[in-house]
Amino acid sequence: MTDTNVTILFTSDVHGNIYPLLYGNNQPANVGLGKVAAILAEERAKNEHTIVIDNGDLIQGTPLTYHYVHALADKKNPMIQILNKLQYDGAVIGNHEFNYGLDILRKAASESEFPWLCANIIDETANQPFLGKPYIIKNAGNIKIAILGITTHYIPNWENPSNISGLRFHDALEEAKYWVEKIKAEEQPNCIVVSYHGGFEKDIDTGEPTEALTGENQGFSMCEQIQHLDVLITGHQHRTLTGNINGIEVIQASNNGQLVGKITLTFTENGELAAKKSELLSTEGVDADPDILALATSYEQSTQQWLDTPIGFIDGDMTVCDPMETRLSDSPLIEFINKVQMEAAGVKIANTALFNNDSPGFKPNVTMRDIVSNYIYPNTLKVLAISGEDIKDALEQSAKYFEVDENGNPAVNKTYLYPKPQHYNYDMWEGIEYILDISKPVGQRVTKLQYAGKDIKKDEQFEVVMNNYRAGGGGNYFMYQNKPVLREVQFDMSELIADYITERKTVKATCDHNWKVVW
Repeated sequence: MTDTNVTILFTSDVHGNIYPLLYGNNQPANVGLGKVAAILAEERAKNEHTIVIDNGDLIQGTPLTYHYVHALADKKNPMIQILNKLQYDGAVIGNHEFNYGLDILRKAASESEFPWLCANIIDETANQPFLGKPYIIKNAGNIKIAILGITTHYIPNWENPSNISGLRFHDALEEAKYWVEKIKAEEQPNCIVVSYHGGFEKDIDTGEPTEALTGENQGFSMCEQIQHLDVLITGHQHRTLTGNINGIEVIQASNNGQLVGKITLTFTENGELAAKKSELLSTEGVDADPDILALATSYEQSTQQWLDTPIGFIDGDMTVCDPMETRLSDSPLIEFINKVQMEAAGVKIANTALFNNDSPGFKPNVTMRDIVSNYIYPNTLKVLAISGEDIKDALEQSAKYFEVDENGNPAVNKTYLYPKPQHYNYDMWEGIEYILDISKPVGQRVTKLQYAGKDIKKDEQFEVVMNNYRAGGGGNYFMYQNKPVLREVQFDMSELIADYITERKTVKATCDHNWKVVW
């Protein structure tokens, strides 16, 4: 007998990408399951002992999946059809799996010809892991490999309560510990893999914290505290990394199907795990599999037609020329988004973010494509009752986004760029007047804060509308957690924006310059 090589291939954070294109402009891109399929076929041809899994955030993220949920949900889920065709061995639940509600998620699971894995999300009615399975066992000859699915338990801090009703989220680290011990004792596998929809809270080389230790990401702690663990597959942060922590092979494969993660395990003839190697396979230069793309043709055609639907007209300039400039002072685009939120919620104060540096703003003739290019998340709105002190604390949190560089110019604080870009965690407000002086120390940067021309007092109460992610404290906005929710607007913001423009036909670009950043 000779050594046995087992290959584990995985995707993570595919976010609804099938076709190799960007929906904002339909330009080609190295993304999507079409390209992934070609890599899977090539790798499977090299080794009969190949396991393929998805590590979460599969069914949400593109206009195609959004349009499917809102207009084509009577049909089969295109993402699931493709994973079935590609004969995936399992899929882990990601936090974005819940964005479209439990009915859509359960329907996706029921159509799946592979198990969904998640040991730490519990269905309260059945009192067992949600969607049924905590782990799978795969055999390669006489080699037995266990793969345990674990999901970040931080989901209730972001998700609409109705989308996770009847579920309990147990601590990912503690449950991973428990299940790895249980699997080791009961299954006695030759190798244990944890597929974790979560990332690293510390630098994988130095062990230094890279973010607030909230429990959202616990990958480093898993490597420190879990015995008998051989491989940790990670995701959620959209990072590109391979490495080894405490003897445990670790890997994360970016997002949108740009990369396929590959772990090669070598076992001796007596079943001992002798070597582990992780690598990342790029889809760049790979031709998409036409048979896989064909499975989604009708969905794609319907989506493209919907995206080109005319909505209305912008009178004035609502484009984004320089994202930094947009974040340094009030602009027509941000003011407009906030106005839509304020009208939908019936309040006078709102906040929002420029989610990334690719948001183009609105050109004069607006289509649905423009709207989903600017508002890329399926957020709904919540109105919170918060104090003047909460508003100041939130502004100080936002002000951490900036630092002043050696030339005396404003720059993005590196913690908002690494390990994951977090431009979406810098908020801009309408309905109050404020100045942030980023030359001052963190925590002392709000130098003006007024409502209706008067200084805001700490104990004053205000009704403020914001997206559901922020209202739950997402982005370390802890001052919002457990604050009274006065009302909710249960429509996606992209729908609210489209309705606002459609009703008016023409929207005038305005800017009241109610805030600015100085240095």
